[in-house]
Amino acid sequence: MAEGEEGRRRRPSTRSLMLAVLMLAVPLAPAMATRKPAKPAKPRVDPARAARERAVATAIRSNAGGWMARVYADRGYRALWAPDGRIGPAADTLLRHLGSADLDALDPSSYDVPKLRERIAAARGGDPTAVAKAELALSDSFVRYVRDQRRPRNVGMIWADPALKAKRPKPEAVLRAASFPTSFAKYVSDMAWMSPRYVELRALSTQARSGGIAPAALARLRRNLDRARILPGPWTRHVEVDASSGRLWFYERGVPKGEMRVVVGTRETQTPMLAGTLQWAIVNPYWNVPDYLVKKNIATKVLGGRTLASLKMEALSDWSDNARPVPADTIDWRAVAAGKRDLRLRELPGPSNSMGKVKFLFPNQEGIYLHDTPNRALLKKDDRHFSNGCIRLEDAPRLARWLMGKPLRPGTKPEQAVALSVPTPVYLTYLTATGGPTRLAFRNDVYGRDG
Repeated sequence: MAEGEEGRRRRPSTRSLMLAVLMLAVPLAPAMATRKPAKPAKPRVDPARAARERAVATAIRSNAGGWMARVYADRGYRALWAPDGRIGPAADTLLRHLGSADLDALDPSSYDVPKLRERIAAARGGDPTAVAKAELALSDSFVRYVRDQRRPRNVGMIWADPALKAKRPKPEAVLRAASFPTSFAKYVSDMAWMSPRYVELRALSTQARSGGIAPAALARLRRNLDRARILPGPWTRHVEVDASSGRLWFYERGVPKGEMRVVVGTRETQTPMLAGTLQWAIVNPYWNVPDYLVKKNIATKVLGGRTLASLKMEALSDWSDNARPVPADTIDWRAVAAGKRDLRLRELPGPSNSMGKVKFLFPNQEGIYLHDTPNRALLKKDDRHFSNGCIRLEDAPRLARWLMGKPLRPGTKPEQAVALSVPTPVYLTYLTATGGPTRLAFRNDVYGRDG
């Protein structure tokens, strides 16, 4: 049989061809599904606006000098107060802030608001040089106001981390910080260089003065403002604890990332005003029992018939890292109860451990840290002054997730030290001023710090 005839006899049927085409088509479907979507069209640029912005930038370059020229140069001389070549709403907001600077215990006249208004009025005509001069005048007044507002007062804060010690910021740093947020107008409106606590108290000051305020109440309010003055703004990643209200907040990138109730120190064992840097989480921690509790509490219980084993505790020979366990039956408990013998006791990790599942450490000489707690009932109370000075957390796993950058997984190994993903400042403060939308009030001054 000829080769051509054999080929003709083996020619596939129409049905076979259709099946082959379908089989080849199957793998093409995913490729079609993963085709990249078309890029969105770029927003249309308004030529007139772009021309205004360039003209103002050129004028700023010609008129700016010193440190301010450096800041604007890094911005390509783009305006802050005139984002489209015209003076924007942030300017009016700043004028209101300056006009009420007495609420910050500052003198409004020191910012020459009338002259600043003249600059802004001249810029309304649209002349690029006038806009640039108004821009630079606004930045100068803004920087002076922020520096004065943030000038610290001595309020009794212990600076466990010297790097955190409050000081008047440098002019260049003030303007650079203001350039960072996406919305400059919102930054100015929210007064976001100050702690939200300060902004809240300042608003209360406005209400209090409009309704009349007694001199004693005004002095007390100013003490609270000065305590809040040294707290960072929300653009600084940090943790804040208010020992008056028993609340904790943590902030990052300009917004609150979380809030919770906390238990803080009693009148006798006060939580100090303290600033330090959180560096470590200790998972499944031991609790080293304070000496006064060993004497007044634990020794009394043992003499009454309890055992260290039933209390989930153990005694150690000393406070070194190489301390040895001490058998409970070799301890002179009467001497311990009488204060004649010092004894190191620690509570073992577990469900009933006073530290809970985790504690967060920041170096300080006061022995203060933040920790979990198994005693949830105290967190439900309105007045939460029950601790020995440390801060008991309502939601330690949530704070751990933010501080550590991952969920807390305790496991079973005791005393696991885990470095935080980012060392984070923590500020313990005391703010008694509070109130609703129409009135100023004060919480009970539990620690007697309001004078």
